[in-house]
Amino acid sequence: MALIPLAAIAKKPVRGPEISLVTLNLYHDKADWPKRLPLILAELRRLNPDVITLQEVIGRENLRNQAQTLADELGYEYAFSSVDPESQPQRYGNAILTRRPILAQHWTRLEPLDDSRTALHLRIAVGDRTLNVYTTHLHWTDGGGAIRQRQVADLMRFIADTADGAPSLVAGDFNAVAAAPELKALTEGFADAYGALHPNEAADPKANSTLNLSYYPPKRIDHVFLQRGVLVPESATVILNRPDSEGHWPSDHYGVAVRLRLPPPARSAD
Repeated sequence: MALIPLAAIAKKPVRGPEISLVTLNLYHDKADWPKRLPLILAELRRLNPDVITLQEVIGRENLRNQAQTLADELGYEYAFSSVDPESQPQRYGNAILTRRPILAQHWTRLEPLDDSRTALHLRIAVGDRTLNVYTTHLHWTDGGGAIRQRQVADLMRFIADTADGAPSLVAGDFNAVAAAPELKALTEGFADAYGALHPNEAADPKANSTLNLSYYPPKRIDHVFLQRGVLVPESATVILNRPDSEGHWPSDHYGVAVRLRLPPPARSAD
């Protein structure tokens, strides 16, 4: 039996653990939610992601919180953030679902206060490593770049206050393309996972849109941003972009599925 030289073993690269994530704007309870729910569940079961980030999540009288419904069906834990008081019958906001252990949880409100926007954070365990997952949903109007810029500034302060030195990613509906000026404070330190793996996306906007083309012109506004120099994108795909046989769509947005790699463990002195 041939022996492998020790030098070759020493030079073998050490790879960090992988994790998978899906982000989706749920379109709350519009467009026949009971018909849309099975489509979303089927795709999430197929993908079995470690983390799911959701925007436009709603719960109200006669409608259980959508994140809770999905989490229970899939066997995940979940967290939900909303500016609506817990005592209010209807609550609207963002959510994170995960099948990984939750180590910490925070949320914050984004300015301006009349825009009802939040950022939600979970720190999760990935084996013996930790990862910060943030989700948000920024202001929606085309002319609202200044508002989004203000919200991104709030988001960056929130990340600085809660990241605790662990690798971080930010996913959600930003209502802006990844290169938009109002996202600059974020993209200076976080790279667009999809854009990094699809450098020629501008040649086919329809194929790369995250807005449902049955509702809107093509545009990619749902993103997963990975901490630069720390997290590495392995794959990024637009999902939930087909209707069922009766013409029901999962949402007015498509989802994005990303697989990423955490940094390898630090080498010991030995």
